[in-house]
Amino acid sequence: MPSTIAVRISEVTEEATGIRSLRLVAEDGAPLGPYEPGAHVDVVGPTGVLRQYSLCSPPEDPASLLIAVKREPGSRGGSVALHEAAVGDALEIGSPRNLLAVAPDADRHLLVAGGIGITPLLSMAYALHRDGAEFSLLYFARSRAEAAFADLLEEEFGDRVHLHLGLSPEEQPAVLGASGTGLSARSHVYTCGPAPFMDQVGAVLGDVVGADHVHTESFVAAEIDTEGGTAFTVELDSGEEFEVPADRSILSVLSDNGIDVFSSCEEGICGSCVSGVLDGVPDHRDNCLSVADRAANDRMALCVSRAKTARLTIELY
Repeated sequence: MPSTIAVRISEVTEEATGIRSLRLVAEDGAPLGPYEPGAHVDVVGPTGVLRQYSLCSPPEDPASLLIAVKREPGSRGGSVALHEAAVGDALEIGSPRNLLAVAPDADRHLLVAGGIGITPLLSMAYALHRDGAEFSLLYFARSRAEAAFADLLEEEFGDRVHLHLGLSPEEQPAVLGASGTGLSARSHVYTCGPAPFMDQVGAVLGDVVGADHVHTESFVAAEIDTEGGTAFTVELDSGEEFEVPADRSILSVLSDNGIDVFSSCEEGICGSCVSGVLDGVPDHRDNCLSVADRAANDRMALCVSRAKTARLTIELY
């Protein structure tokens, strides 16, 4: 992870059952913000495990960054280690990256969170509230004890926040449908949470605002379809060409040939390896680009996506 920033934990808060927030400040006292709302950072924890966490502090605050970590029972060491970290502990983070940006031309914004998916949407709510934009936030959680930042949301944003606690998946579509009242084809929906939850949000509200106006943020990689892959040629905008075999990724081929590509999760969720497509048609297999991004075919995630054409010409960001 290039260009890491040395930080330390200045504050730890238990936000909900199994969820804690960590406030991070730079070791050298330099400002860490502002950042674009909806952004996330790579975090290298005490065990050396790298994970991505959304930023949930006010985006304009330069003094510190806030992340929230849910302790996952099946964690390979990332979340468990950060749940054992204490004030004063040192971490490393990358620069903020954003795949869930606020649409500047929307007439209304609807934020829909499921569980820990509240984290990127909290920073967006701060920015929308600051700018006087029309927005509301729906927050689905099993119980108030498991709803991180519930008190803060209600204090900061008042009646713009609607908590829906203990609803079954079968009960959620009716609530989502009612929330579509007042939305138009110029409105945008932003959602983060478990994949089935986000699929449900898209199914209900995509018909109202258009599928390309529903923006998602994944934090768990979906199963990647590796069937039907064929070899193809990748050409860089510098003119260099490389053959990508059926069983290799573009990212791995470039890395083996000494081409420096920023990468992190290598599962198609963090967006660190997203690069430009200048010619050819990509076969999108990621979980980070929006429907609109995929339809435009001018960007792709090099770690998992492939080609529908015999050649691709790409531009590394």
